[in-house]
Amino acid sequence: MKSFHGLCRSSFNPATFVQLLNHDGDLPVVQAEAGEYGQWFVPAAAGPAADGKPLDFLVVWTLPEHISPAFNRLLRFEPATLEACLQDVDDFCQAILKMSGPAPLIFLPLWVVPSYHRGLGVLDLSREHGVRRVLADMNARLCRNFSGSTNVFPLNAARWIESSGKRAFQPKLWYMTKNPFGNDVYIEALRDIKAALAGSIGKSRKLLVLDLDDTLWGEVVGEVGWQGIRLGGHDYIGEAFQDFQRSLKALKNRGVLLAIASKNDERVALEAIQRHPEMILKLEDFVGWRINWNDKAANIVDLVRTLNLGLDSVVFIDDNEFERQRVRNAVPEIFVPDWPADKTQYAATLMGLRCFETLQLSAEDAARTAMYQQENERARARLEHGSMEEWLAAAGFTVTVTPLEEVDLARVVQLINKTNQMNLSTRRLTEPELKQWQENTGAAIWSLRVADRYGDSGLVGVVSVMADTEDPEAARIVDFLLSCRVFGRKIEDVMLHLAVEWARSRQKTKVLATCVPTEKNGVCLDFWKSSGCECRGNDNTFSWETQKAHALPAHIQFQENVPAAAVR
Repeated sequence: MKSFHGLCRSSFNPATFVQLLNHDGDLPVVQAEAGEYGQWFVPAAAGPAADGKPLDFLVVWTLPEHISPAFNRLLRFEPATLEACLQDVDDFCQAILKMSGPAPLIFLPLWVVPSYHRGLGVLDLSREHGVRRVLADMNARLCRNFSGSTNVFPLNAARWIESSGKRAFQPKLWYMTKNPFGNDVYIEALRDIKAALAGSIGKSRKLLVLDLDDTLWGEVVGEVGWQGIRLGGHDYIGEAFQDFQRSLKALKNRGVLLAIASKNDERVALEAIQRHPEMILKLEDFVGWRINWNDKAANIVDLVRTLNLGLDSVVFIDDNEFERQRVRNAVPEIFVPDWPADKTQYAATLMGLRCFETLQLSAEDAARTAMYQQENERARARLEHGSMEEWLAAAGFTVTVTPLEEVDLARVVQLINKTNQMNLSTRRLTEPELKQWQENTGAAIWSLRVADRYGDSGLVGVVSVMADTEDPEAARIVDFLLSCRVFGRKIEDVMLHLAVEWARSRQKTKVLATCVPTEKNGVCLDFWKSSGCECRGNDNTFSWETQKAHALPAHIQFQENVPAAAVR
């Protein structure tokens, strides 16, 4: 996994936080530097990049009394208005925007005051000048100011304080070292930041595989029947299982896929899901299952292969320690969290997992389960046709191609950062970086949406092409990536057609594409080897002479959408 270089600027002494961040053993690896004490407002460009390398992220951690003179007066119960405090917030946000150039990602812990500072006491939230009432408005203003930002992320520092309890604030440390927080606060903070960094390069988990007995419900369904399982009702354990299912449903609504791996009789287990009146999760909430008496590790590997996902995108939850350890040992790429014996802790433990962190949310995320279910229908339909060509012809594919638009930018960047298999260069970019690259190079960038008679697969592909920097006669494909859900349907040929036609329109004699091999993008290299392009040298560079047009596949209806408001 990529290592990250960062800088922490703070209105207090951030040395302890940075030391803990750099020595934390969990991935990703981070090397950060601490800015000068109290010098949070210095533009990042004026400060050192970690190890002399460009910054990947910037943390700006301040105390509210240090950035707002008006709030500082309020703490001393001197005259101060809410308007003055909010103006200080706006000024702070403008200073942050000036820092955003060198660092792709900026993290802003929200402001807190020590728990021992009671403000106006019982009146603190009901009076206009209550400390916490004003602070809540200040934090809300900060979040609103950056609500449209794609690289500035306010972080919930209040949660870190709550998790740390009485150890959160350390007055002695403040007087000795100008460090206001205990280590527990910093540990919570660094875990959130590292989870966000992993999510920024597509390392968030996509599939949650679940056991059934004593995981989704209480008791063994094969022994007590579906009527006898503990789920809902006037039973605190049954209620806890039901809340756990509600939390799973919420994850599914966010775009996380759910599946089942259970040692059970399939008929009996599915009957419980379908017939028990207290089930929150229904069969349609799962993208697949392996319910049999076989080894769970082998079942999960087979299920993941069927879904065309990577094993490093999987989380496995099981109440049984033996099964958890078996999967950890057999498939170390799968994340298997420790799981509590206390059933009432299931929902809380699930909601505390950071492995599903992502920096973008799109319409495709919310519809992901439905899209995989449509894929199951396609798989069944393929079996009914004598050949792949017959099935492709019958499926009624439509590919809609659109020059990059602002409305699609988040999803395009999400694909760039998460797609590993059909990905030519596997480069990772933030939204500002992609827009800046396009502006600097004059590249053309297209998004591709795919639909057929089974449903709409959404935005699943990205192609970018630019004039080659070394050969004035050539155009070069830089991004060529496609979601694993639509492999093998000749969408790749549509993508190559786009690049060739762009090059022909600019009188280029050839199109070049260099496949940067990784452990996971072998399928991309295989496509280029079979694409009809000439393979040049030993660096996996492929060439297409533009005097020859690249034909569109006959089974695909091609639509070009040229919007009025495109990024370029």
